[in-house]
Amino acid sequence: MVENARTDMKPAATNEKFAVLLMAYGGPSSIGEVEPYVMDVRGGRPLAPALLEEIKERYRKIGGRSPLLQITQRQAMALEAELLARGLRAQVFVGMRHWFPYVRDAVQAIASAGIRRVVAICMAPQFSSISIGAYFSQYDAAVKKLGGDFETRYVREWYSQNELIRAFANKVSDGISRFSPQERSDLAVLFTAHSLPQSRLEPGDPYDRQQRETAERVAKRVGNLNWSFAYQSQGYTNDSWLGPRVEDKLREYAQAGVRSVLVVPTGFICDHVEILYDVDIAFRELASSLGLHLERSQSLNDDPLLIKALASLVTAQMKD
Repeated sequence: MVENARTDMKPAATNEKFAVLLMAYGGPSSIGEVEPYVMDVRGGRPLAPALLEEIKERYRKIGGRSPLLQITQRQAMALEAELLARGLRAQVFVGMRHWFPYVRDAVQAIASAGIRRVVAICMAPQFSSISIGAYFSQYDAAVKKLGGDFETRYVREWYSQNELIRAFANKVSDGISRFSPQERSDLAVLFTAHSLPQSRLEPGDPYDRQQRETAERVAKRVGNLNWSFAYQSQGYTNDSWLGPRVEDKLREYAQAGVRSVLVVPTGFICDHVEILYDVDIAFRELASSLGLHLERSQSLNDDPLLIKALASLVTAQMKD
């Protein structure tokens, strides 16, 4: 689903270059950047030293940095090429919500390139006002501060986009193939997404429904799955977070006699700490202690089907 941000935006002329802005969360590129990055995420509020050291240790265990920026840049390059193949002259920019290059940096780069038409896409398909809405607010604030005369369209949500579902389904099938025929006989598939604090969700917020619908569509496309859905990566607060928790589901599986679990993070597009640490290390260690064989489906990252999904979203905008 898309949302028009400016009612005066007309279809682009064939030879008129426009911008696509891919927005992602951001992440540190070194251990030294972890503390200022966490401070940015927390709005300047400091974190207890012991907790900060725990977060640094998580990044050490995944290679000392987040790969998110590099992956998003690869997505941008691939998308630009795909759009050109479709006859659309676009320049694709990357902006991060909580680290460099910030969304405001991307807005400045778009203005410096002399481009006025923008399609803004957040690299998370399911909408919530406290997640995706925050990206768009940051973009609007940057445009306003710059005094830019942009004609912008937002892709508000794309949780059911056909090529996205196909891409996830392919990763599920590949993941299942890593289990032996015997293990597949009682394999549990657990779709996951990033939890959000329930107290901050507005009435009618579609996030939970959309997350579950993405999982259901992927499961239906693969077919014949014993599947469930759970939330992961709850924050360091005393809030009540969306559930059920992945940890609780793993314990339920073990108690029910399930021995093989494929985790499928359909709430995430790219590898980053919530995937490489939370799933690949923490959940795998818990599963092992429970006697479970846990595998994870590969992230989409710059998968060609994901790039086609993004290109279809942009193409639809420029035809309206």
